[in-house]
Amino acid sequence: MTSVNVYEAKTHLSRLLRRVRGGEEIVIAAAGRPVARLVPIAPDAGPRILGGDEGVVWDAEDCNAPLPDAILDTFYGTRAAAASGARRRRSHRGTVARRTRGT
Repeated sequence: MTSVNVYEAKTHLSRLLRRVRGGEEIVIAAAGRPVARLVPIAPDAGPRILGGDEGVVWDAEDCNAPLPDAILDTFYGTRAAAASGARRRRSHRGTVARRTRGT
């Protein structure tokens, strides 16, 4: 494993990449301390084959059914807050904010 300083890495990056492409690992050091490592990327395993998980992955019949109120309350707050007069308004950034009446 070869070690080079940052200046040399910036100056000779193309040359270092050619060496890495050949399988060599190169460590880049700043002030004598290793900070990065150039390593070759593993070759692709080939094209992906579709349908490899057939029979393993499935959708439940009710996957698009409305969620129960208890789960919706976890995401959006309790229904009691909506019934007590809280209303939604858009903030200047486009996100939804809660505000009670009179504020």
